[in-house]
Amino acid sequence: MRLFLFDIDGTLVNAGGVGRTAVSNALTEVYGTTGAIDGYDFRGRTDPRIVLDLIGAAGWDEADIHARLTTYFDVYLRELDALVGDGARVRVLPGVGDVVRALSAREDAVVGLLTGNIEPGARVKLRSTGLWPLFRVGAFGSDDVDRRRLPAVARRRAHEALGHDIPFDRVTIIGDTPLDVDCARASGALAVAVATGRYTGDELSACSPDVLFPDLSDVESVIDALCAGPKSNDG
Repeated sequence: MRLFLFDIDGTLVNAGGVGRTAVSNALTEVYGTTGAIDGYDFRGRTDPRIVLDLIGAAGWDEADIHARLTTYFDVYLRELDALVGDGARVRVLPGVGDVVRALSAREDAVVGLLTGNIEPGARVKLRSTGLWPLFRVGAFGSDDVDRRRLPAVARRRAHEALGHDIPFDRVTIIGDTPLDVDCARASGALAVAVATGRYTGDELSACSPDVLFPDLSDVESVIDALCAGPKSNDG
């Protein structure tokens, strides 16, 4: 049995910048500032990490940031829900639907999410795609601020759902940033990078993922490579 864990933004979908806008609106309402958001790199970071970084750099004490974090996420979800609306701005990336459905249909595979999004935010971003029901487990930014600790969360939930353990060397993490590769490396999982986000193939190749795809559009080749385990594939 293999556990396949997909990132969301830049890997499964392009949400048209709604997440950054929702963050900006919520930070302004709850903390009175966005901090240096224009120069901040959201890619691969958990939602709580984004708030702690931006508001901490703006001079807030961490305890004070945490004191308003629940309120912040309530406002963030309200804003995100309004911005996503009917999902017209959310675009499923090439091959994603077919790859996720094909893996979900296999008896030797469990498909899940590993994302910096908080769980309800992930639901909002994916609700118009039809993909959410295919993910049997998930690990989210709402589970831990440190992305490196999320693979263990996903494994635990897979164990609870399946009744048996999937070791890290049979876990595959698919993402579009160097932090996704780092997350896999830190846990002993296989790292699959896909250049459908804002990092180029060359930038991702420099992180030495086990597998690298330009995108997931060649569904048969993607499935073959994923199910074969670590194997170079530059597309």
